[in-house]
Amino acid sequence: MNFSSDNAYGAAPEILAAVAAANAGTARSYGEDAITKGLTQRFSEIFEREVAVFPVITGTAANSLSLATLCPPHGAIFCHEESHIATDECAAPEFFTHGAKLAMLKGEGAKFDSTAVEAALPNFQRGVHSPKPSVISITQASERGTVYKQHEIASLAATAKKHGMKLHMDGARFANALAYLKCKPADITWRAGVDALSFGASKNGALAAEAVVFFDKNGAADFEYRRKKAGHLVSKMRFVSAQWEAYLAHDLWLKLAAKSNALAERLAEGIARIDGAEIANPVEANAVFARLPDALVAHLRAGGAQFYDWEPSCNGKTLIRLVLSFATPDADVTRFLETLRAGPPA
Repeated sequence: MNFSSDNAYGAAPEILAAVAAANAGTARSYGEDAITKGLTQRFSEIFEREVAVFPVITGTAANSLSLATLCPPHGAIFCHEESHIATDECAAPEFFTHGAKLAMLKGEGAKFDSTAVEAALPNFQRGVHSPKPSVISITQASERGTVYKQHEIASLAATAKKHGMKLHMDGARFANALAYLKCKPADITWRAGVDALSFGASKNGALAAEAVVFFDKNGAADFEYRRKKAGHLVSKMRFVSAQWEAYLAHDLWLKLAAKSNALAERLAEGIARIDGAEIANPVEANAVFARLPDALVAHLRAGGAQFYDWEPSCNGKTLIRLVLSFATPDADVTRFLETLRAGPPA
């Protein structure tokens, strides 16, 4: 029963088949192959406008290199204090931007709004003595499994535009957010004012496939050079691009995300029925955050469940994180809930 991460599971069969098919014959290297060349048109169709797209192999690269393109070395990037760029990327955003500052904001459910940005801006208005407010970065879905709605994104975009900033979206679980919102990809990206998207596939069925999407091709600037310098211009790029081709075909990405979201909803509903259990955040994607009695947490682990403690024990309860994958067996969810209902031995 592995609920530690959607990274724990493997790739979708369709993705593996696409990689195997790309192995036949020969192709030009460093992104000059036909599959990679075709991605621009496919992404443009998905987002309903002409975009610039650049495949990379990690989310850290997608975030850091896109932020480096949007933010000058003397800039400030406003993000949530729990965001991946703030807590899990080993200062890569600061490194690749050559010194930009992360301005960390608070907000319920690992989200923040334009009010939080406006409240923080006076701390960055001392002229050359302060970093220049340059980018707002939001995570979709957030680190707490919550989802930014279209009007929330539009509000942040308006704030960014008002202050001469750009809006970046870390979409490591973009498919899960979209499956929840049931809207078009354009509605929560460029139509809402997003300038660049780190579009993730690895957590939702790919082997190692991420992409940076710029909604204004002119805004891509020197991204190609940054990608090469950072070591993410893969020589056999067709194997990365083939994953994207299969991922977007026949709405596979949305089907996989809908499955993991549904499993998360089922798990949350079962946990909510347990005395002493509390669902800590709205379940809007494929993650469940629950506060459980410590004895019950230990009992679940003894029964074979794997998950992360998200916050230390407080008043006899621990906040845990449970992440579902498209490949999580239904039987594991059933077993987890049965173990939970049985409770620890008296």
